[in-house]
Amino acid sequence: MSIGHTLLGLLESGPRHGYDLKRTFDEKFGHDRPLHYGQVYSTMSRLLKNGLVEVDGIESGGGPERKRYAITEAGITDVADWLAQPEKPEPYLQSTLYTKVVLALLTGRSAETLLDTQRAEHLRLMRILTDRKRGGDLADQLICDHALFHLEADLRWLELTAARLDRLALEVVA
Repeated sequence: MSIGHTLLGLLESGPRHGYDLKRTFDEKFGHDRPLHYGQVYSTMSRLLKNGLVEVDGIESGGGPERKRYAITEAGITDVADWLAQPEKPEPYLQSTLYTKVVLALLTGRSAETLLDTQRAEHLRLMRILTDRKRGGDLADQLICDHALFHLEADLRWLELTAARLDRLALEVVA
């Protein structure tokens, strides 16, 4: 995820302080990985330097000064361009799991046990995500669905690999 583009997009609704940006980001996108304040302010500093945001005001009160940021026309254009670009699909051609299966076969360990253990871990995580999805709002449901679909694809791969282990072992140790 592009933190900078996300913060820019949040600024399109109006100027905000860094604290407000962090809070909104965490509510909308950061359920599992909230932003650190330092990350917000370093990103805003970079966006300011690049002319994508400007300081809309500075408030001083009982604590440190608080800058209010506003998106610039260049920032709006940058967000629009980013939203229009499709994300590159991640084909996972260098899967750690595949590497473990091959190494298990090469070293005489049980690849079948490895696959069974991994299957159990996938199913455990799927149960957690399914429970979370049941209790979540629409945004959380969609995030959980995305993760669940990827886990389902992994499970299909685990089953296919288990069915082909004998053939794979012959090729790997040859």
